[in-house]
Amino acid sequence: MNAQPKRRTAAENGENGWGIDSGLSTLIGNGEDLGPIVRHAFEAGKPEALMHQLRSIVKKKEVEIEELCKLHYEDFILAVDELRGVLVDADELKGLLTNENLRLQEVASSLLLKLEELLELYSIKKNVTEAVRKLKVCVQVSILCHKCNKHISEGKFVPALKILDALEKDFLLNVPLRTLRKVIEKQIPAIKAHIEKKVCSEFNEWLVQIRSMSRNIGQLAIGQAASTRQRDEEMRARQREAEEQSRSGLAECVYSLDIDQLDDESVLEFNLTPVYRAHHIHTCLGVEDKFREYYYKNRLMQLNLDLEISTAQPFLESHQPFFAQIAGFFIVEDRVLRTAGGLLSDSQVETIWDMALVNMTSILENQFTRVDNASHLLLIKDFVTLLCSTLKHYGYRLTPLLEVLDSTRDKYHELLLNECRKQVTNILANDSYQQMVIRKEYEYKMNVVAFNLQTSDIMPAFPYVASFSSSVPDICRIVRSFINDSVSYLSYGGHMNFYDAVKKYVDKLLIDVLNGILLDLIHGGTLGASQAMQTAANISVLERACDLFLWQVAQHCGVPVRLFDRPHAGLAAKSVLKDSQNASYNALLSLVNSKLDEFLLLMNNVNWIADDPPQNVSEYMNEISIYLDTLMSTAQQILPLEALYMLSISALSHVSDSIVAAFLNENVKRFTASAVMGIDNDLKLLEVFSEERYESTGLCDLNKSRSLKDCLVEPRQLINLLLSNQPENFMNPVIREKHYGALDYKKVANICEKFKDSPDRLFGSLSSRNTRPNARKKSMDTLKKRLKDFN
Repeated sequence: MNAQPKRRTAAENGENGWGIDSGLSTLIGNGEDLGPIVRHAFEAGKPEALMHQLRSIVKKKEVEIEELCKLHYEDFILAVDELRGVLVDADELKGLLTNENLRLQEVASSLLLKLEELLELYSIKKNVTEAVRKLKVCVQVSILCHKCNKHISEGKFVPALKILDALEKDFLLNVPLRTLRKVIEKQIPAIKAHIEKKVCSEFNEWLVQIRSMSRNIGQLAIGQAASTRQRDEEMRARQREAEEQSRSGLAECVYSLDIDQLDDESVLEFNLTPVYRAHHIHTCLGVEDKFREYYYKNRLMQLNLDLEISTAQPFLESHQPFFAQIAGFFIVEDRVLRTAGGLLSDSQVETIWDMALVNMTSILENQFTRVDNASHLLLIKDFVTLLCSTLKHYGYRLTPLLEVLDSTRDKYHELLLNECRKQVTNILANDSYQQMVIRKEYEYKMNVVAFNLQTSDIMPAFPYVASFSSSVPDICRIVRSFINDSVSYLSYGGHMNFYDAVKKYVDKLLIDVLNGILLDLIHGGTLGASQAMQTAANISVLERACDLFLWQVAQHCGVPVRLFDRPHAGLAAKSVLKDSQNASYNALLSLVNSKLDEFLLLMNNVNWIADDPPQNVSEYMNEISIYLDTLMSTAQQILPLEALYMLSISALSHVSDSIVAAFLNENVKRFTASAVMGIDNDLKLLEVFSEERYESTGLCDLNKSRSLKDCLVEPRQLINLLLSNQPENFMNPVIREKHYGALDYKKVANICEKFKDSPDRLFGSLSSRNTRPNARKKSMDTLKKRLKDFN
């Protein structure tokens, strides 16, 4: 145990004894690379020293080996002996194994033959099994291919695509036959392309078919909207009828529910199966986006074609099929959007709708500027409102279309007013200006009751003579038709409350058209007195009819009666017609006065210097009395009492003024008492006529402060003064106030200057011996003198 450390010490000491560098020895002992040391030695030019060191290390290792062998030589000897014994045993074992191998080979040779046969059988079985498996795969693939071909021939493309998908994913890689696999790989894209082509062909046929059907679809949908509108109008009509009954005081109201009106609207039927099928198949083929683009592009092209206006026929004839086509197009698009599973997006539908909206508004604005007939404009507008009502159910934005319709409101009413102006002008031009004679009850209801023109609720006896002429009910029909047309135009647009608008246009019709034509007629100078009288009576009736017109406006607009019965809620035309009525009265008075002037011209035939008074009434006064009698008789039948009174007062006042003016006429240089007596006879006839007519016409019932006879007070006082025995009493204030209050000083002075109590003839003074005429002449001279001094 102690020998080894001693030898290690000796070895360590031996290193220094060998002159070995400890660092080099350590590197070699650790097995490190000596390349750097060798390079360094050669670079330093001292390779001999390194070689000497390496030799010393070799010698040192040899000494260590020798010492190790000397130390363990006994163990080596024992190991060699044991190895020899093992070799002997190995030889024996080898022999035994050789013998056993020979016997085993003898026994197993027959088994090996059988094993080889068995292995060959196993190989055959494996090959057969693999062949059967591959055949099964081929048979299954063949069956699938057959089914696919059958589906394609039957047009069942979806099952065929499922089979193709299964072949691609599950079978194609497992097909053992390379040729078969290549054939299938080649045919699958071709079959898919064939299916896509067939589906696209069917879809293209659907595009053609649906475009031809769109017009019918749109017309059916618009027809349903029209039916709905008609039901609403009938409901409102029944409502108005109930209101009329309530207004008339009928206590019992019967309400009924029309079950037929509760039925659902018929569903618009059109076939979208080709679209669904094409979309689904393209989705299965993985080209859904391609089909979406194809669908959108083709439908957009169709819409562009639909938006083209036909130049072969007028827009009035083509607007219905044009808008029906567009309505059908967007009804189909709405159905596709809702049911085709993402084929269309909301943004795409909105885009094409906005494009169509811009085109439609542009077309309407252009066409509306060309329309010059109100009924044509109403037809187009009515159909467009039905279009809007139809598409509103599908959620389309319609504000621009409604704004275009609203912008035509004034133009439509201007056209309507122009048509009414022509109709009213024609009616008044063909009017007989005679009271309308109604012979049948239905005529009475049609011309009087229908416009609330009756003066009593009791049915009159027939024939019935109305206070108006035949033009009045005709004008009322025009106004009623105008109201209906105006309401029809305004009721189905963007306006909810259009009562004020209709009222405004009715006022415009009555004021600008009717009243304007009446004023032109009144001031045109073509009317006679009877015609002017009838015109005034007609205007009075039309003024009363304004309340009916307003009620019709409110009824059609659904406005409660309490709203238009309020003060200041009536038509402005009522007061305007009242003014026109006054103008017609003034024209009538002017015509009457002109006619009277014609008769008064006959006063030029009066002999103002007659010696003896005339025995009969003058010719002019007979004509005047006959004319006034006819005039007042006619006016009594036509005009109200107030108008008759005004007419009579005006006529008699004009005659009165004319009689006084005759005395002041410059052509009358002087007149005699006999002439005055003749005028007195004429005046008495007129006074008697005035009193009789005042009573017989019922003017006395008006309790006016001035009677008809009072209109003749000035000529009566003048005649009384000229025939008075004491005309100088005129200067007595009390007597003048009592008997001559209507006379003017200046007029009396001028007339008295012309008055000669006796004729200027030779020896006239000798022939007048009567003292009474001389006294009257003296009194007249005194009056003349005093009047001259007064002036």
